Amino acid sequence: MDLREFVVSRAEAGERLDAYLARVSGLSRARIQRLIADGHVLVGDRPQKSHHRVGAGERVQLRIPQATPLDLTPEAIPLDILHEDEDLLVVNKPAGMVVHPGAGRITGTLVHALLAHCRSLPGIGGVERPGIVHRLDRETSGVLVVAKTEAAHQSLSRQFKGRLVKKRYLALVHGEVRQESGRIEAAIGRREHDRKRMGVRREGGREARTAFRVVRRLRGMTVLEVDLETGRTHQIRVHLAHIRHPVVGDQVYGGRRERRRAASGLLPADRQMLHAWRLGFHHPRTGAWLEIVAPIPEDLLRLSGPLP
Repeated sequence: MDLREFVVSRAEAGERLDAYLARVSGLSRARIQRLIADGHVLVGDRPQKSHHRVGAGERVQLRIPQATPLDLTPEAIPLDILHEDEDLLVVNKPAGMVVHPGAGRITGTLVHALLAHCRSLPGIGGVERPGIVHRLDRETSGVLVVAKTEAAHQSLSRQFKGRLVKKRYLALVHGEVRQESGRIEAAIGRREHDRKRMGVRREGGREARTAFRVVRRLRGMTVLEVDLETGRTHQIRVHLAHIRHPVVGDQVYGGRRERRRAASGLLPADRQMLHAWRLGFHHPRTGAWLEIVAPIPEDLLRLSGPLP
């Protein structure tokens, strides 16, 4: 257990607790918020919420639990490689595969497969998530880029952070979307009473923008082409649920009806119908623009019919 203590100065008084701790500790704000939610932060010997405003002279105690060592033994798991060169690797992640090990999955992840494929990967961008620049949800299929060198990792990370990467998805949603195209602008943040779930938040959320275009209307469903203009956790799923067109098969944001369908075996799909279709970025070494396309998976095509 790493124990740190800080005393709030007059100049710092009035800051949100999560923002204050992120600045003075050097940890990310998202990680600080998780530590606060898990009870590892005390202000004057009492737990507080992330939005608590710190006062001058307050003593803030931050406890960082020791991480459980992860087993990162390479595993010979087949990879669907879309592009590879000396700097990077682009794969078509199948639905059901977790990107990196964590509390819920410690073996059989994409990272384990990557370590077997590329022996130079360990340590690139961090020990626990070697080569990983961005993530896809477990049940989301599609294109994902991995850095094979530290320079490539830094370049790609800057592009993602600077919103220079083109991210286009295909989503099969409930209901017949009437407008041909649209744009959703709604801030997203963690839910107060369920920190694992995200939601649209008027206060305390982070800016989020999603554009969409109708590809095909089906009976009771619509295929959408979706562009991510920002990259918040679960953004597409949260935004589409917000406009009452949740992703088919999404048992987290699809509401009670989707969970009842799942319990009764009535879901048209056994996973959320979301596919990372295209990913465009500048090559970290040459600067050339690359746009990689992941083939549309069979389970989506069975429900949607042929797509462009």
